[in-house]
Amino acid sequence: MKVHDYHQGNRDLQDKFGTRRLADRMAERAAETLGEGERWFIEEANMFFLATCDKRGMPTCSYKGGDVGFVRVVDEQTLAFPNYDGNGKYQSMGNLLENPNVGMLFIDFAGQQRLRIQGVATIDENDPLMAEYHEAQFIVRVRITESYPNCPRYIHKQTLVEKSEYLPEIGRETPQPAWKSRPEYQD
Repeated sequence: MKVHDYHQGNRDLQDKFGTRRLADRMAERAAETLGEGERWFIEEANMFFLATCDKRGMPTCSYKGGDVGFVRVVDEQTLAFPNYDGNGKYQSMGNLLENPNVGMLFIDFAGQQRLRIQGVATIDENDPLMAEYHEAQFIVRVRITESYPNCPRYIHKQTLVEKSEYLPEIGRETPQPAWKSRPEYQD
């Protein structure tokens, strides 16, 4: 976010709480490309939060998880990740077809760090990366418009206990979650 990108609501709160100069300095550090530190941070992530909005501007936020490295840094301005089977609503991914603007929040709970990415997403069922993601439905690519570290002040220190049993793995059938077998979800 460049300094001139703050809207009046941002400025009103910055002025009220005395953070305008700090906000301006932080905006000057935002980039449209990733450096080595950000690249490493993303490629070591096993999860992130994805924010999307529909064409009306109604937001949703979803958790996206996978094995370490499931989000690829394709180049200094492009990320890619697979879409796997979920609850069938395609709320976030459907939003991208109507409004491609996204926010991505990467959090390292063990190291208490976070990184924000803003960008424009595309969906491709024929993306060359499809072959590298077992059971992927399609690949989402995000062209970065803004990248910046985010204040880690309130990140609770946590560690991974175990990976989800539902992560697709070559050589085994991915189990179906029990909730999908409930009568209320059957046709």
